[in-house]
Amino acid sequence: QVLLVESGGGLVQAGASLRLSCAASGRTFITYLMGWFGRAPGKEREFVAAITWSSGRTYYADSVKGRFTISRDNAKGTVYLQMNSLKPEDTAVYYCASRSAGGLVQSSSEYDSWGQGTQVTVSS
Repeated sequence: QVLLVESGGGLVQAGASLRLSCAASGRTFITYLMGWFGRAPGKEREFVAAITWSSGRTYYADSVKGRFTISRDNAKGTVYLQMNSLKPEDTAVYYCASRSAGGLVQSSSEYDSWGQGTQVTVSS
C-alpha cells in the first residue's frame, strides 16, 4: 500500500495562488502515476492533473490548463500542485491519488490509494 498525505489547502481570494503537497510513503516503488482530483460541493470527484512517477510526463483537465502545474520530487517522495489564478469554481476538496498499473487514466476508479484530502476555498 501507498500512504498519501496532502497539505497546503486554505482560503484565498480569486486570482491568488496556492501550492498543494502530497507526501507519499510505503510501497512507492510500485507507483506509476500520481494524480490530483477535486470534489466540489454537491459534485462527483473530478480529475485535475496527473504525472508519471518516473518520467514526469504530465496531464491536465482542460479547466486547469495554463493555470495549474503538477510536479514531483522523487527524492522527497512528494507530488505538488501549483494552483495559480484561482477562481471561485476551483473551490473543492483536493485529493491526491496513486496508481500502480500503467496507463494514463483520468477515472478515479482506476487509482489504488487516496489521501484524506485538503480543502481549497476561493472567495470572489
